[in-house]
Amino acid sequence: MNHRLSQLCIFLAGFFACFALTSTAEAQNLPIPTTLQDWAQPGTQPGVLVDPIIAGSACNLCHSAFSNSPVDSWKTSIMAQAGRDPIFHACLAIANQDAAESGDLCLRCHAPGAWLAGNSTPTDGSNLSGINDFDGVTCTLCHRMVDPEYVSGQSPSIDLGILNNLAEVPEAAHTGQFVVDPADNRRGPYNLGGGFQFHVAMQSQFHHSARLCRTCHDVSNPAYQRVGESFVLNAFDAPHDTHDPADEFPVERTYGEWSQSAFAQGPINMGGRFGGNNPNVSTCQDCHMPSTNSIGCNMGYPSRPDLARHYFMGTQTWVLDAIHDLDTSFLLWDTPAYMEPTQIVLAKARNVNMLQSASDLEVSTENGQIKVRVINQSGHKLPTGYPEGRRIWIEVHFKSPFGETLAHHGAYDFNTAILESSTTTVFEAKHGLDSSSATLAGLPEGPSFHFALNNKIFKDNRIPPRGFTNAGFESVQAEPVGISYPDGQYWHDTFYDIPTDALLIDINVWYQTASKEYIEFLKDENVTNEAGNILYDQWVKQDKGPPILMDSLSFEPGLEPFIRGDSNLDNSIDLSDAITLLGWLFLGDEFGYCPIAGDSNDDSALNISDVIFTLNALFGSGAPPSAPWPDCGPDPTPDFLRCYEYPCP
Repeated sequence: MNHRLSQLCIFLAGFFACFALTSTAEAQNLPIPTTLQDWAQPGTQPGVLVDPIIAGSACNLCHSAFSNSPVDSWKTSIMAQAGRDPIFHACLAIANQDAAESGDLCLRCHAPGAWLAGNSTPTDGSNLSGINDFDGVTCTLCHRMVDPEYVSGQSPSIDLGILNNLAEVPEAAHTGQFVVDPADNRRGPYNLGGGFQFHVAMQSQFHHSARLCRTCHDVSNPAYQRVGESFVLNAFDAPHDTHDPADEFPVERTYGEWSQSAFAQGPINMGGRFGGNNPNVSTCQDCHMPSTNSIGCNMGYPSRPDLARHYFMGTQTWVLDAIHDLDTSFLLWDTPAYMEPTQIVLAKARNVNMLQSASDLEVSTENGQIKVRVINQSGHKLPTGYPEGRRIWIEVHFKSPFGETLAHHGAYDFNTAILESSTTTVFEAKHGLDSSSATLAGLPEGPSFHFALNNKIFKDNRIPPRGFTNAGFESVQAEPVGISYPDGQYWHDTFYDIPTDALLIDINVWYQTASKEYIEFLKDENVTNEAGNILYDQWVKQDKGPPILMDSLSFEPGLEPFIRGDSNLDNSIDLSDAITLLGWLFLGDEFGYCPIAGDSNDDSALNISDVIFTLNALFGSGAPPSAPWPDCGPDPTPDFLRCYEYPCP
């Protein structure tokens, strides 16, 4: 390491001498002169497979065209379309502009079949061709993966020989350090017996494990080496010293976050929140591939009670529509995906449901303020994954009794895609360049979308999962930045002042895949190809990548629990509630509702004082009395307007 640092010092000394004589524009000097060696990873290397990784459509004969079929579900996932994702193509162009050959790191996970076939050179993806290259993360890629941690008596016996033939075995496979069987020997969680006739099938516990997902869902930048609390560029044209993720700059840590959560310690009963027939969830597969009782093959094999549905549920919505719209344009790929529109609709609905299941919203008043609590119900940070442009935020809208806006925090303009974020909480991570990397690249110091060059985390206030500890998250480079979460806290509280005369409050929690700023960056910075413009045009066409509503609640400060004067059960007091009360007053039972005493006189009858009281609470400055409220029926126990049925019990 000392030798490599001395090499770096020599390079920097020469560079800074030149830098002093050049203009700012000339000093950008991008891309930095990294080579394929700087991005090299252990594991299976290009050109060594005896049998190529084949497209998902090759599995259609046996594994499609029936309920819960693996291929049909997989095809409309972003896993299947990882090689066609227009955001990926636009980001790939910028990466190669910033650091030479860095696209190799991207292609190995987004187009692994192409990478293993040697088609990832040049690293801009221009040599990719055919369905085997563009089909993203395919069936045979995952089902030929070998556990790099060989377990005698558990791992398939041939795996030991495969591992021994590698130049370097990954110690903690991350950043696309996959080990793939050179032959088309397929693995899965079931024992199909020795007489299985259709293809080689070996039982592998690795395919039940979250460690399989870590291969591409813990990502580091190997061009950087940790030195103390900072990350500095390695000497060029040499692999990373250790390939230990702790010594590389953390780009994303989804697996690491999960590994330090309560879910990793054992199953947690989530009550079926994420679907499937098993409420006890632990691994990535339990939530993103929920199990069902079904067949996995149409060749007459028995139904299994724990078949993992190949939904690969995530967060993508409009990106799937963009891929479908671009499919036969041949602008970014030469072999269409031909996704079925009805399957796209189903996939998007599953992803929205996944988002809405990932959090809960609680609202209360505390010391004269509204407290908005967002609770993380997922097994990793909320949100997680690639941080650039990905965000969740809280919207709080205070209104007068007549619907007039008194204050609006976190307002999002769907026409312009602009978020007003200065007065609310936005959960996000912001990576960027420290002073040394900024000087080297000729770019501004601070938060940046130049992910191949970023070497510092400036913000990470994303909500940790249950089981969070600061020490645990620091050990996997996932500690909060710019915020403090006590050990064990998997929620975040934001407080908002209540404007005078505010009666109605709408609270929403929104998720967005990519911000306007990120999309515009990918377009404006691209001087290489048209990928940025193609993405931007699709973003506009798909309603500017609108956010997804995760949670929503209407709230009336001072009226707790909520008044429901009619039967709409909408958690808000509005004009319909007042109209209903007036109807009860003048029409009685003929109006279709039982009488409710709306004041504190406890007379069990609806009269003019009830109406005046409710109208005053709705339109005036009145507030519910502290005395108990009566029931709407003969039960003498005081209650608070809780009769929703007719006739009254």
